[in-house]
Amino acid sequence: MRLVNTLPFLLGLGAALGSASAWSLPTDRDQPIHIQSDDAQLDDKQGIATYKGNVIITQGTMKITGNTVTITRNAQGEVDVFTSVGNLAYYEQKPQVDKPIVQAYAVTLQYFAGQDRIVLIDKAKVINDGNTSEGEKIVYDTVRQVVNAGRANGTKITEQRPRIDMVIQPKNKTGQPTTPQKAQ
Repeated sequence: MRLVNTLPFLLGLGAALGSASAWSLPTDRDQPIHIQSDDAQLDDKQGIATYKGNVIITQGTMKITGNTVTITRNAQGEVDVFTSVGNLAYYEQKPQVDKPIVQAYAVTLQYFAGQDRIVLIDKAKVINDGNTSEGEKIVYDTVRQVVNAGRANGTKITEQRPRIDMVIQPKNKTGQPTTPQKAQ
């Protein structure tokens, strides 16, 4: 890890982590945030922290991974946007105690903390309770669990997908998704 000025870096990192509680679900917000990477750089004046090399960020049930993750803070020092880039960048979080983990993948994954929204660009995929959505671009509301999928117009992508692919699992009488049966 390269540190130009160790003390300002550590103080800025603490400020970034302390304000990151706004970007996860209420039960996770009380948990400490852990960041692991091979390299870290912080520009406290600009409010930008960049982590490189097998980055893993966790807080409670939430996890974000990528080759590079950039955390941007707003003027009040609160985390504004997490941008994860990788092959593939990854997000997961348990939305409720009785619900399965929601997973999301993309080449570029942007988490907008104040809006509880994830934008997935290029090879985008969301898996929620057995249902899947795939496309060039997906905007996912983590609170309402709403998916909006479409083309990534004006964005450079590695794999064009002119159509959206979705799989919606049927519900059984108890309201739980049914388990797909294997062909015999």
